[in-house]
Amino acid sequence: MHYWLFKSEPETFSIDDLIKRPKQTEPWNGVRNYQVRNMLRDQIKQGDLALFYHSSCTPPGIVGIMEITKSGYPEGDANSPWFMVDVKFIKKFPRMITLEEIKQHPILKNMVVARKGNRLSITPVTAEEWKIIGLTF
Repeated sequence: MHYWLFKSEPETFSIDDLIKRPKQTEPWNGVRNYQVRNMLRDQIKQGDLALFYHSSCTPPGIVGIMEITKSGYPEGDANSPWFMVDVKFIKKFPRMITLEEIKQHPILKNMVVARKGNRLSITPVTAEEWKIIGLTF
């Protein structure tokens, strides 16, 4: 199993939107970055877990957990260069783990999401980072 962090702007698609979907499941689509497309196509697999991160808001941060329920498949027709996965709601945290908290934590400060200049909408999370976040909430 691998761990991931998926970013979404809450006014576009929030964790509460995912909760309201039928079976609390939704395709994660609309990614238009080749590096992330390759992760969706080649690395992110059914059974992996992902942190749901609200971005481009004040404050940004991790708000919950999702499971990947379908590995990468073409978005639209089979000839599409873009890929998506299906995600299912697992848990909403009682409060957001803010980006500022992540940057101040001795281990979490090394997360890809905390790195200056990182703009990728999906990033890997290490098992150690996942464990710390799980112990926090």
